[in-house]
Amino acid sequence: MPHRQAKVPAATIPVPRDAAVPSGVAVFDLDGTLLAWDCQLLFRHFVVRRQRWRRLLLPVFLSASPAAPLLGCDRMKRLFLSYLWQMPPEQLSRLCREFAREIIPAMYPELLEIIRNHRERGDLLILASASPVCYVREIGLQLGFHHSLGTEVRIGPLVPPLSNHKGQAKVARLRELLPEHWFHEGKILHSHGYTDSTADLPMLALCETATVVNPKPKLAAIARRQGWRIIRPVRPWTSRRGWMARSLALLAGLGRDPGGLKATAEKNPETPRDTPPV
Repeated sequence: MPHRQAKVPAATIPVPRDAAVPSGVAVFDLDGTLLAWDCQLLFRHFVVRRQRWRRLLLPVFLSASPAAPLLGCDRMKRLFLSYLWQMPPEQLSRLCREFAREIIPAMYPELLEIIRNHRERGDLLILASASPVCYVREIGLQLGFHHSLGTEVRIGPLVPPLSNHKGQAKVARLRELLPEHWFHEGKILHSHGYTDSTADLPMLALCETATVVNPKPKLAAIARRQGWRIIRPVRPWTSRRGWMARSLALLAGLGRDPGGLKATAEKNPETPRDTPPV
């Protein structure tokens, strides 16, 4: 009996074309914005710790790393995802749900409060990430987002096909998702964007205002010129060496919690593990 591959998720259903403009639209990046880490590293560690044989697939990615500048971001992401080779769809769905429940308590308390405030005001919440949509949607569901957009991946092949949801791709998806009359002079009406990365500058260009999270100097300088808010939540590492050591452990599936998720969650014990969808 042939192995079933996980299907590419259906595109997010667009907002009805005649829908009224909401009082607010909040667009959030995920990795580095809602939490300190790239979720791709966290999910890899999460999966490999549960299925240790998948650690043997790490050389598929490592062998190509020296050629990363030539291969480009999309190909390297495909090689990185080789650890999910031949994973059954039901198993992937279960792991994604469990992963979302585990990392939400470790998200920045400041950002979780911002999300709650937007939700209480009745704003439309959109999670727009370059991470694989399989767990982005679970995270968005548990946090109460109305729409969750991510990189669509066909899990099954050793080097899975994908459509990288990054940079201008986020802009294209947002324009597909939202009605044309929600835009004025190229911006989403009543909108606010959140990110930690210059890769999301095209997304922020759609927003009337923005907040940047732990920005690097280039993004911080742009934020100051634009009058954007800058916030700097505490991260679980204190030096680049510490970040590198933790990142390597996450990549290799070593250690129980090199990302410091449990320690972060314990400092924020009131954070719920499940938020009913709006």
